[in-house]
Amino acid sequence: MKHKVIFQPSGRRGEVESGKTILEASRELGVDIEAVCGEKKKCGKCKVRIEEGFFERYGIESKMEHLTPLGLTEEEMKFVKTEEEAEGYRLGCVTAINGDILIFVPEESRAGKQVVRKAATERAIKLDPAIKKYYVELPPPSLHEPMGDWERLTQELKKTYGLDNLNIDYFALKDMPIRIRLGNWNVTVTIWNGKEVVRVEPGFVEKGYGLAIDIGTTTVAGYLCDITTGDLAAVDSMMNPQVPYGEDVMSRITYAMMHEDGLEKLNHAIIEGLNKIIQNIADTAKISPEDISEMTLVGNTAMHHLFMNIYPEHIGVAPFPPTLHHSIDVKARDLGLKISEGAYVHVLPIEAGFVGADNVGVLIAEEPYNQDSMELVIDIGTNGELVLGNRQKLISSSCATGPALEGAHIKFGMRAAPGAIERIKIDPETREVKFKVIGKEEWNTELENPEAKGICGSGIIDAVAEMFRTGVILKNGNINMNIKSPRIRKENNVAEFVIAWANETSIGRDITMAVKDVRAVQLAKGALYSGAKLMMKRLGITKLDKVILAGAFGSYINKESAMVIGMFPDCEMENVYAVGNAAGDGARIALLNKAKREEANVIARQVEYVELAVDPSFQREFMESMHFPHMKDKFPHIQHILDAIPTT
Repeated sequence: MKHKVIFQPSGRRGEVESGKTILEASRELGVDIEAVCGEKKKCGKCKVRIEEGFFERYGIESKMEHLTPLGLTEEEMKFVKTEEEAEGYRLGCVTAINGDILIFVPEESRAGKQVVRKAATERAIKLDPAIKKYYVELPPPSLHEPMGDWERLTQELKKTYGLDNLNIDYFALKDMPIRIRLGNWNVTVTIWNGKEVVRVEPGFVEKGYGLAIDIGTTTVAGYLCDITTGDLAAVDSMMNPQVPYGEDVMSRITYAMMHEDGLEKLNHAIIEGLNKIIQNIADTAKISPEDISEMTLVGNTAMHHLFMNIYPEHIGVAPFPPTLHHSIDVKARDLGLKISEGAYVHVLPIEAGFVGADNVGVLIAEEPYNQDSMELVIDIGTNGELVLGNRQKLISSSCATGPALEGAHIKFGMRAAPGAIERIKIDPETREVKFKVIGKEEWNTELENPEAKGICGSGIIDAVAEMFRTGVILKNGNINMNIKSPRIRKENNVAEFVIAWANETSIGRDITMAVKDVRAVQLAKGALYSGAKLMMKRLGITKLDKVILAGAFGSYINKESAMVIGMFPDCEMENVYAVGNAAGDGARIALLNKAKREEANVIARQVEYVELAVDPSFQREFMESMHFPHMKDKFPHIQHILDAIPTT
């Protein structure tokens, strides 16, 4: 008997024979879990967490009762703490599977660490942060002048720097008398927005730090900045720890609605994850988390609400109103974040129910509202967000691309990690395949065993584009069974194309792209293209001057492959370019330049949100966009590629 097993955050899933251990199942499905003792139950490195409940997205009921033995074994008790036991932790080498199960592999248990590609981009940022440091030397009190410490400090700040009408954070006030005396009446104060003292430090302290956070549906990234110089001090990232509760926005909203403690679990997961990033980033920069005096944060509307612990039901139901549009400043301690006790978190504004603060971050980073050219900005992720226009007018929309482009819902799909196929080329005559895997520079043909485990997003785009370019798949997405090639076959009556033979993999099976995998890509790319097309019609334009690919995923896909399959309308190839994680850059810009925060609030309300689903031509446009590259639209800039596609 077989059971459904889903591993998160990798998204790998499949059916596993009853009685196999979690570790055996992980190997079978291509998930790397640490097991340094060789499964002798001596290292405790294969610790995983079992998620319990009914997961509508996957159609499974995951329970502890689906594992044997039911309770912790003697070996497990050596490594699993009491509080971890309550949270559902088990050892993968001990625990056998006897029913459907959803398993979360924590960061520390992952052998092949996933590659979270959210590096900061070099940008010129005018330095004017909301938090600034001021050094003052105070005259000590005497019997003749026993003025209070706070009054003494404010008097000196006004005299030296012209700062007036200041307030002080309660926690900063509590620490102030001790820190003033530790500094022998010489102190450095951190002031937020020119009005509130949020930290007092003894003596002269030159450096100050702020943290910019980008909460994506799949990944989370943090950028530590020196607010006195604007320099990037450290970067850290992780898979979003909410992934076990749903891979996309709607599944997480549904989880929060369907489970009494759903919102609590989702909020706890992201706060705990952010605190790990804070500690990691502080360790890297050799500072204390207490030295971080402010945070800025972006994320889509659902991630925004879950981070703020705001019930998200209403953004999942028409007309999708968010709880607030405007930016907001909240004390980090009120959110459970472990940085300076007086620090604020500045959350950027929201455009609409499905276009959030992350898109606003992209806007203030790229500034299409200051351009004359007609620009389409696509933030490709689990939730695709599009902005179209120039200084005359900007419109935005969102489309449910789903997690297929990041490897989910693809039989051998996986997120970016060592062993994932990321580049693919297919010979148009022989249909032989060349591929590269993450972690190895050479092509598979130059390696004895490439040890491929699956295909990540950039490889999936390449695979479909190359299959179309070489005639393996037709315009409608069907596999051309008339081609004679050992790589084209039917498995369980489903047509598929072999990307890597079993002897080229580390999972002992052929890695394939089946027709249903191609269909998942068609749905995702069709959503993006039809969204862009309807927005172009709204503005009355027929061509684009620029296509800007934002987001980590957009930076790693081959832009020619993306256009060949029709992810976006035709554009001159040299004017299609990636800008990296522009949402994260926007959070960093807002951290280092407070004027950009007000600009963000203004722009967020000026952008007109277009609800695609209510457009009467949406269904027709979507169906036409499902074809490669499109059913009717012309692509003059890649026509030479399309003309070379074999017709038999």
